[in-house]
Amino acid sequence: MPDTHIQKGELNILLISVLMIATCGIFYELLLGSISTYFLGSSILHFSITIGVFMFFMGVGSYISKFIQSNLLENFVNIEIALGLIGGFSAFFLYMGFTMTEMYYLIAFIFLAAIGILIGLEIPLVARIINEYSNIKETVANVLSFDYIGALLASVLFPLFLLPYFGIMKTSFLIGLLNISVAIFNSYSFKDKLTNYKKKTTVSVIVSAILLCGFFYSFSINSFFEQLMYQDKILLTKQSQYQRIVFTRWNEDFRLFLNGHLQFSSADEYRYHESFVHIPMLLSQNHEHILILGGGDGMALREILKYADVKHVDMVDLDPEMTGLATHDRIFKKLNCNSMSSPKLTIHNEDAFNFIQKSSAMYSLILIDLPDPNDTGLGKLYSKEFYSFAKKRLAVGGIISTQATSPYFAREAFWCIAHTMQAAFSSVVPYTVYVPSFGQWGFVMAVQHMNVSEKLKDSAFVAKLIKHMEIRLQDLPFAKNFKYISAATIPSLFVFDKDTDEEPTDTNTLNTQKLVQYYEQSLKNWE
Repeated sequence: MPDTHIQKGELNILLISVLMIATCGIFYELLLGSISTYFLGSSILHFSITIGVFMFFMGVGSYISKFIQSNLLENFVNIEIALGLIGGFSAFFLYMGFTMTEMYYLIAFIFLAAIGILIGLEIPLVARIINEYSNIKETVANVLSFDYIGALLASVLFPLFLLPYFGIMKTSFLIGLLNISVAIFNSYSFKDKLTNYKKKTTVSVIVSAILLCGFFYSFSINSFFEQLMYQDKILLTKQSQYQRIVFTRWNEDFRLFLNGHLQFSSADEYRYHESFVHIPMLLSQNHEHILILGGGDGMALREILKYADVKHVDMVDLDPEMTGLATHDRIFKKLNCNSMSSPKLTIHNEDAFNFIQKSSAMYSLILIDLPDPNDTGLGKLYSKEFYSFAKKRLAVGGIISTQATSPYFAREAFWCIAHTMQAAFSSVVPYTVYVPSFGQWGFVMAVQHMNVSEKLKDSAFVAKLIKHMEIRLQDLPFAKNFKYISAATIPSLFVFDKDTDEEPTDTNTLNTQKLVQYYEQSLKNWE
């Protein structure tokens, strides 16, 4: 054995290695779960599967490690080289699997298994190497301590730093480089103990060079795969802390995608936004103070600002990258008529649920323009508890309206939103519009403190609302500029066909998250 000073230095090198490999292990877990969620939605399902499969194969790797009886250090370095190469290219092959094959799940499973087994081999081997420098009690304590510290670092750095600043593809290559750096670090530090130090160093340098090329060309690689996904010309891609933003163009049709899901097409977004905004605006007696939850593209705001009596609008959108794009990008400014620069607007980049809970402001109109409830983070914004909080912020006679996904493609989810809102408000009215880019789409609105029927589609009440809107429409000086809404189209918005008509559902609560279940089932049915 070396002298005490050298022995302590070697022990520190190994403990630093434990910290780095533990960090990389959690990075891979988060990365693979994020990629599957980005492509296929359903974050709970895909993160649960990712974690379960990953942990299982880590167990397999740990079991296999007992059969490695000698050359522990050399095998550890070999594993780091293999892990760096396989893990570093994991995002590349998953993107390729999704865009160019029909075998995404198989490819994802293979990478989960391979990375899981290699990570499962790491800790037992390095723990046995460390045990040569200390007793078993200190070995277990040190290894587990550094392992858990690495897990904490990874769970903080991945969402707050790596994903927003590097994106998925570049992050994948970077994690691979971290694994290779562990291999090089240990090869150099223990070169006297390795029989083929030069060979391992050469292989490590070659793999590092390959990963560095991937890292520096990751934007081009990512753009290539995304071009296959979206087909139209991609004008902009941006990875924020919360989502992947892609903006495309085909002729004069501009489209916004968030995490792969279409948010609007400039060819027909007017059908959506005119129906979403002007129906409740025509019914509202007061337009002074309005709250928009979501709507960071500025389209709904564009319609709101057509009313001269609007004094102030609060917009709550979680992602500053989205609101910044809608505020400063030339094409977005043209599409939203530069509404995001209005002095009447205050932007709040925070969670809508938290804003509603802590706000003391009162609003005559609340418009909820959020993405579909494809995970529990969004599902909570369609819950009975959320609507109850929103109700406290709504002035007497005020109106709240939400986009409510498609009553045709996600029928149960749509009526679940309606029934959930009905649990918080006495007067609830659903309506629907056909948007070519989306198909049949739905909205649900509620009126604060009105003594009307508890039924969702009370015909007499709906007829009264339609008459009121038709009269108000005549007085709007800008109504002649509407592309879709007219006195003739308003009655059709409240007609549901047999295949979109009401059906019984549970209400959505924070505890049950029934809405997310309905929505995911509808996606499976249509897929």
